[in-house]
Amino acid sequence: MTGSRIAAVGHYQPARVLTNDDLAAVVDTSDEWIRTRVGIRTRRIARADETVDEMAAAAAGKALAASGLTPADIDLVLVATSTAIDRSPNMAARVAARLGLGSPVTMDVNVVCAGFTHALATADHTIRAGSATAALVIGADKFTDTADWTDRSTCVLLGDGAGAAVVVADEQPDAERVPGIGPVVWGSVPEMGHAVRIEGTPPRFAQEGQTVYRWATTQLPPIARDVCARAGIAPEELAGVVLHQANLRIIEPVARKLGATNAVIARDVVESGNTSAASVPLALSKLVERGEIAPGEPVLLFAFGGNLSYAGQVVRCP
Repeated sequence: MTGSRIAAVGHYQPARVLTNDDLAAVVDTSDEWIRTRVGIRTRRIARADETVDEMAAAAAGKALAASGLTPADIDLVLVATSTAIDRSPNMAARVAARLGLGSPVTMDVNVVCAGFTHALATADHTIRAGSATAALVIGADKFTDTADWTDRSTCVLLGDGAGAAVVVADEQPDAERVPGIGPVVWGSVPEMGHAVRIEGTPPRFAQEGQTVYRWATTQLPPIARDVCARAGIAPEELAGVVLHQANLRIIEPVARKLGATNAVIARDVVESGNTSAASVPLALSKLVERGEIAPGEPVLLFAFGGNLSYAGQVVRCP
C-alpha cells in the first residue's frame, strides 16, 4: 500500500435558510453591505435541537453509501469540529454509534476552520502506516451556536453544516504523477492566534478581520504553491481549487495569486456562509455531486483559520 485516496464524499446542510434580508431585520446590516464585503447571500442554520454529531453522521452516511463499503469496513473515524459542547463521548464516537460501526478508532480534531484538511492528513498518514484501512473523515460545525447576533461584522459570516470523505488505501504505483492524497503542507502562526477566537461562557466567535485578510491574501498563496509542488503538479494543471470558504474577498485573490488558471474555484460560501471545519468537504462534495470536476482529476484542498493554522494537500477527485 503506497498511500491513500478519497473513495467518496457526502455532505449535509440544515433545512433553514437565513438570507441577508433576514439578518437585516435583527442587526444593522443590509444585503448589499454583506455581499459587497464577504460575498455571502445565504447561510443554513441548524435547529436548536440539531447537534454536531447528528449533522456529521448525516454527511458521513452519504459518503459511506457512495463508497460501496459497509459500516464494518471502517476502522477509523475522525471528526474535525470546534463547536462540540460535550467532552465525552466525543463526536467521532457518537457518529460511530449512529452509523452502527464496529470498533473503530474515534478521535475529534479541533483546528477550527482548518480542521478537515488536518484530519485528512492524519487519516492519510495512519493508513500509510498500516494502522487503519478505511477511514471516515468528517468536518462538522454548528458555527451559529457561537454567533454574537449583535455584531454585524461576524454574525453575517456564519453557517452550519457537515461534509465527509471516505478514505481508503491506494495501491497505485509510486510513480503516478498525482497521488490519491498528496503530501500535506501544514503549520500555524501561534503568536497571531488571537486573530480568530471562540472564547468565553457561552463561547462566542470573534476575529480581527483585517489581520486575517492581510495574512491570508499575502502569506497563503506561496504555501498553496508549495502544496502543489509537493504533489508534483503545477497550479495550472489543477482541475479544482477548494479553499476554506471564509470570504469571497479572500478566496478569489488567493486562487488568482496561486495561478490555478484552468481550475474550477469553489465558491460555496455564497450560499452556505462560513461553516468552519465543514466548509472544505461541503464545497468539494457539492462540486462532485454537480459533476463539475471529473473523477481522477487533481484538486487542491487548502484550509486556514483559528490559531492561524493552515493545512493543504492535492487529492484526486473521487
